[in-house]
Amino acid sequence: MAKSKFSTDVATRAWQRMLSGRRLDLLDPSPLDIEIADIAHGLARVARWNGQTHGAHIFSVAQHTLLVEAVLREQMPRADERVRLAALLHDAPEYVVGDMISPFKAVIGGDYKVIENRLLGAIHIRFGLPPALAAEITKQIKAADMGAAYLEATRLAGFKEAEAKRLFGKDPGLSEAMVEDYLTPWSAGKAEKRFLARFEALLA
Repeated sequence: MAKSKFSTDVATRAWQRMLSGRRLDLLDPSPLDIEIADIAHGLARVARWNGQTHGAHIFSVAQHTLLVEAVLREQMPRADERVRLAALLHDAPEYVVGDMISPFKAVIGGDYKVIENRLLGAIHIRFGLPPALAAEITKQIKAADMGAAYLEATRLAGFKEAEAKRLFGKDPGLSEAMVEDYLTPWSAGKAEKRFLARFEALLA
């Protein structure tokens, strides 16, 4: 039995249309098809922790990336703007592929990571970063990411401190004012606006 036109299109289409009008090929992404407005809009609407967080709004990936960049600044006050920009963009591929929790990534295996890394490389090139970061910078961003995850887990996602420490490491030691700001879930519009503002500040 011949396949319908619909099923053929679904099987072969590997691009996503963005609100900017760009068509981003997921398998062979071009830096020319990447716009920061699309990234900010998408990340502000993707929930961390599969939405299992306290608050009137989801805790978005956009807000998470801002938290990670803030933790990095506290841990490495002399880090230059390019390292901070890389921290802000570390989860940028999720504007296309969404935010899969770590246990599910472990189940589905390596193909997801290949696509994610290809997208991240294209995003880096688009905004003047090397496609692949130096191992030491990747390690620094990962440490900030884990510190942010500890705060999110204990403040928003219902984890006990002992469990969060075992899974994510220690509290990164942000001031209470920073914790109050970055760990209060924002509306999608606020998260998008603040992500764009920080991006522009780092480029400037």
